[in-house]
Amino acid sequence: MYLTSLLDSLFPLGHRIDRKDDVLTGDARTAVGEVTVIGTTNQLEVGVDHALTLATAVLASTRAHPQRPIVMLADTAGQRLARRDELLGINGYFAHLAKTLDLARRRGARLITLVYGESVSGGFLSFGLMADHIHALPEAQVRVMDLRAMARVTKQPLEKLQALSTTSPVFAPGVENYLRMGAVESLWKGDLAAALLASLASHSEGDARRELGAARGGRTLARDVSAAVAAGES
Repeated sequence: MYLTSLLDSLFPLGHRIDRKDDVLTGDARTAVGEVTVIGTTNQLEVGVDHALTLATAVLASTRAHPQRPIVMLADTAGQRLARRDELLGINGYFAHLAKTLDLARRRGARLITLVYGESVSGGFLSFGLMADHIHALPEAQVRVMDLRAMARVTKQPLEKLQALSTTSPVFAPGVENYLRMGAVESLWKGDLAAALLASLASHSEGDARRELGAARGGRTLARDVSAAVAAGES
């Protein structure tokens, strides 16, 4: 029911969106024209089949309508941790999905993500995080890696990471922290259709996440370090 209400709020002029295995594909009307819609729902754990379905929809859109915007609706609990998906090479399927989105962008499509549920790990990195503009609802949950998993990967004590998360948004989950880091551009409240139209009309010139993170105090070094590297400084 919540998904239906969300779609109606985003696309009051109408939408034709199919839901199969919690993957969303279709199109919708806006005041500035048609958009392609892809996404996930029900906190889907994205597996190889889901990634392939999403990639197929992106390719179909950019083939038929190269400059049509693609709106991505994200609600994922991450990648599917199943033996079958790992043996089939889930990383390759995710890379393929990311490449199709990059192709659509280079052909002129605006990519917009709205995180309306959860967005976790690889299921978000290869999908919603590929957009030019990433927005979220205030109640959304965003986290790339759980602190316990981060502790195992970095070999750092969990208690140390928990302490760091109280002062640095880089270590802390939650949509407000990702807003501070610039990974989320804005929170959408009220009239969602108007917010979508504003995003479709906004000027996009490269990846502004480092600049947003610096301005909001969430990532204090990324912008300057990347600029130094680009300038050839050691």
